[in-house]
Amino acid sequence: MLSLQSFAGAVGEEFSLDLGAASMALALVEAKPLSHRAGGMRQPFSLVFRATSPVVLPQKIYPLANATLGRHGIFLVPIGRDRGGVLYQAVFN
Repeated sequence: MLSLQSFAGAVGEEFSLDLGAASMALALVEAKPLSHRAGGMRQPFSLVFRATSPVVLPQKIYPLANATLGRHGIFLVPIGRDRGGVLYQAVFN
């Protein structure tokens, strides 16, 4: 099961988002805990990724691969832009 601890050490690392015929590089820029719900299997947490591509991808599950964490399907939602590119968030509860 993925956890905040799994991703905390990967902040700043690159992830490859598989788009089928192409791929897009994302950087993990934030991994933080969210308020805890009683009875949950894990501590809820949020991840924020940044893509330098100006293209905004729709929210959906994307295969993301990282050298340390391997490959996982993660539901990403575009949440805005900053000077570095487009930001995407994944929330785990």
